[in-house]
Amino acid sequence: MNPNLNYTAENDVKTPVNILLLSVYDDASKEKECLKSVEELKKLAETSVDDDENFAKCFFMTQCRKSPDAATYIGEGKANEAGKFCFDKGISLVIVDGELTPSQIKNLEDALNMYEGMEVKVIDRTMLILDIFAKHALTGEGKLQVEIAQLKYTSPRLTGRGIQLSRQGGTSGSIGARGPGETKLETDRRHIQRRILALKNELSKLEKERAVKRAKRQKSGIPTVAITGYTNAGKSTLLNYLTNAGILAEDKLFATLDTTVRKLTLPSSREILLTDTVGFINNLPHGLVEAFKSTLDEVVYADALLIVIDISDEDAKNKLGVTEKTLLELGAAGKPTVYVFNKTDLANQEFTDMLPDGTYGVNISASTGTGVDKLLELIDTVLSASKKRVKMLIPFDDSAAVNYLYKNALVESTEYSENGTLLRALVTDKEIGKYRKYII
Repeated sequence: MNPNLNYTAENDVKTPVNILLLSVYDDASKEKECLKSVEELKKLAETSVDDDENFAKCFFMTQCRKSPDAATYIGEGKANEAGKFCFDKGISLVIVDGELTPSQIKNLEDALNMYEGMEVKVIDRTMLILDIFAKHALTGEGKLQVEIAQLKYTSPRLTGRGIQLSRQGGTSGSIGARGPGETKLETDRRHIQRRILALKNELSKLEKERAVKRAKRQKSGIPTVAITGYTNAGKSTLLNYLTNAGILAEDKLFATLDTTVRKLTLPSSREILLTDTVGFINNLPHGLVEAFKSTLDEVVYADALLIVIDISDEDAKNKLGVTEKTLLELGAAGKPTVYVFNKTDLANQEFTDMLPDGTYGVNISASTGTGVDKLLELIDTVLSASKKRVKMLIPFDDSAAVNYLYKNALVESTEYSENGTLLRALVTDKEIGKYRKYII
């Protein structure tokens, strides 16, 4: 148990939300791994609670047992201990670092609220992440995606939660209460299914619009480079530095959820489209992956990837592993990639042992711009490496083709003959298909 808090003087003007974090690990050798996960859970709780009025005041308890208790997750004895601790510390919210069944939520709440006047709410890790997504979704598409995921997750968990789904505020900083908020959700699962179907229909229309935009970008031939990586690695800060995108970039988990696309001109004069994507996290809820499929498809359809890693994080290697595993599951692995080791101004470690063989990596600071010139060169390099060298004779009356290739391909040489413009260039398969008739 840890009584230490992330407390600063500025919190004197805010109201603390007292939170107990609970975690179970099945072997003594996994205690360190458990504590790392709890630390991430703490950051998630802070992200969800912290605003102009509240701040998260976190404590935690861990337990080593072969498997979670079927009834209360932590067992009767530990539940009684946690209940007394909640009473002594005035804790209103307990977050379990795992996924709870409906009966476990009910039983654990009953056990924790052991003294008269106590009102301790229990949520799990997935519900917390869903809450953060609800807080940070800004666009219509993002809000639809989050609500679908929330409804799918909460529907089977209505049993035993009593009035909690209708709570819109209270001492727990509204965690787990953002989103639908309709009282019918407590009693009418058929209403939930109808709501999910309606939301999916709305989302389908937006997905079609996104697909049309993506098809136009692909048809234009301008390469798309997706910025991806673990949440809070600095992806949005990097996009802002490179393109003045002006998107929200905070030192919080999942500060941005909505996809942003900006045009960027590389040192070679080649134009590319940079796409910022939602961050990954260990044990990212499957419902969110499914709901955000159209957004995550931006990674799948990208021509190249920038995998951003917070090199100042002691757990950077494991988080890189989570990112690569997620990309594999999405079907986006194996693309031309640059590993971007960010926050070098805060780091005390090197990236060399994390760089896969035959890949490109660069140290940068997205906040100061250090190393960004080298990054831009590497983007050019990986895009060129995935291209083919061709020789084209383009008639003088098709000057648009020449202009297009100068803008989107890497033109190595140009000569003029009586029959037209003779170009040697590195081109993609798209450009080969577009101008195959000119290839010599």
